[in-house]
Amino acid sequence: MRILLFGAAGQLGREVTALAAERGIELTGLDHKALDISDPVAVARAIEAARPDALINAAAYTAVDKAESEPEIAGRINAFAPGLIAERCARYRTPLIHVSTDYVFDGTKKGAYVEADPIAPIGVYGRTKAAGEAAVRAAHERHVIVRTSWVYGVYGNNFLKTMLRLAGERDLLKVVSDQRGCPTATRDLATAVLKVAEAAAGGDARWGTYHFAGRGATSWHGFASAIVAAAAAHTGRNVEVAPITTAEYPTPARRPKNSELASDLFERTFGVRAAAWETRVKEVVDALLAETAKAQSPVEAS
Repeated sequence: MRILLFGAAGQLGREVTALAAERGIELTGLDHKALDISDPVAVARAIEAARPDALINAAAYTAVDKAESEPEIAGRINAFAPGLIAERCARYRTPLIHVSTDYVFDGTKKGAYVEADPIAPIGVYGRTKAAGEAAVRAAHERHVIVRTSWVYGVYGNNFLKTMLRLAGERDLLKVVSDQRGCPTATRDLATAVLKVAEAAAGGDARWGTYHFAGRGATSWHGFASAIVAAAAAHTGRNVEVAPITTAEYPTPARRPKNSELASDLFERTFGVRAAAWETRVKEVVDALLAETAKAQSPVEAS
């Protein structure tokens, strides 16, 4: 199986690349320096050169707050480019796996969102991602859109790594407690998208839109508390994590109060289920702090 990956330098892209290497999957990864995904000629050349059995688009503009002041840039990457990629994939009959977000919902639902729930994004980021989904559906029948939420892992920048850094600098962290979601480890998400790519390459995919997120839900405060607790096992630092409201932490972009995604359909269709989010948080914290300790250990002179 040959896979072409767009967004290879992002936290998910790097995880997909690592997992593909572990499994002996032939993968060509391109980042934003190697490919402008909004350039029709460049996208066509990339597909022609790789001749992939499936294309994974993990590239996105993910700066949620900055998007409010850069709607044109966010729209070009999140809305225009996915449609372009889908159109080129359709031309070459290449299955497309496109990664999307919980931010296409407004967060007012009481329970977990399912795929059939109506979308109603409340910010530029969510609106551009919703437009990207629509463009993919319109341009290419052979697609799978995977919505996910609260992504973190050992690569790139994310909430978990920010909390780890702050917990090493401060004795008190104030974290929003009235927004809920499903923290999703890049390891689980990479496993999921590679499984979809395998099914698509084998002609066994069920096209459409799916949700895939970490098992279980929590608040940002609960997420941060788990991160700090896992770190304390290494550092011994006693850091307080205090709950605050969204109103006490204003941001340029509004966030959905409820970002919970139900992943049952994905599990039934592709046979992949994420680990409990608490388990993966501990694993990622352990891996990051072990790496830090190794880097800081003195090296004996020979």
